[in-house]
Amino acid sequence: MRVQKLTFAALAIAAGLTLTACQSDDDGKGQSAPSSPPSVSSSGGGPGSDSSGAGGSDQGGGKDSAGKGSGGQGSGGQGAAAGTGSKESGKAAKCRTDELQITAKDGTIDGDSDGTVVVELKNRGGRSCAISGYAGVDLKTNAGSLSAKRTGEQAPSTVLKAGQSTFFGINYPFNKSGGSGIRVTGLLVTPPSETKTVSLPWPGAATLPITDGSGSPVKVGPIGSAGQGG
Repeated sequence: MRVQKLTFAALAIAAGLTLTACQSDDDGKGQSAPSSPPSVSSSGGGPGSDSSGAGGSDQGGGKDSAGKGSGGQGSGGQGAAAGTGSKESGKAAKCRTDELQITAKDGTIDGDSDGTVVVELKNRGGRSCAISGYAGVDLKTNAGSLSAKRTGEQAPSTVLKAGQSTFFGINYPFNKSGGSGIRVTGLLVTPPSETKTVSLPWPGAATLPITDGSGSPVKVGPIGSAGQGG
């Protein structure tokens, strides 16, 4: 009986040890399952790694778009440059007197009731310039200065590239009175929006008829109102 009790006791101890070992294995398996999440979180599963991972991908995309020039700063920079360029070309500075070569010639055509002088303004500067409106025109005479009156026509806006010209006309009455009339000795031209005047020889008829003083008999058209030759 004692032997059997010992045998049973040994079996019980052995069974206990086996059960403990099984529980240890089960516990080990239970503990080993969570070991995977820490490894995942360390490579991008946690809050800190999420923000850095997302930031990394965004930055990478930004570099690609900038490098290829198809978006981001690459295309934005080019767009700004193009806008600046079109803005500069679309808004040319006004033509200055010193940038213009101003000449005058007789543009009268046979059969005309009035005489015509055509004034040319040529851009001799190294840049494009804008010009519009009416030039100031005065005739120097033996009776004093005579200012031309505007015709009232609409004045077109013109951009002159370097070397290009625009023209306007001056109309005046012929002296058919049979008398000496008013002798014209010179022409003064002041470009629109300028104060500097250019003095030119008068290429038209030598004299004008004497008027009653009711108004200027000389008329000036706007810039661009005459073509080359009248």
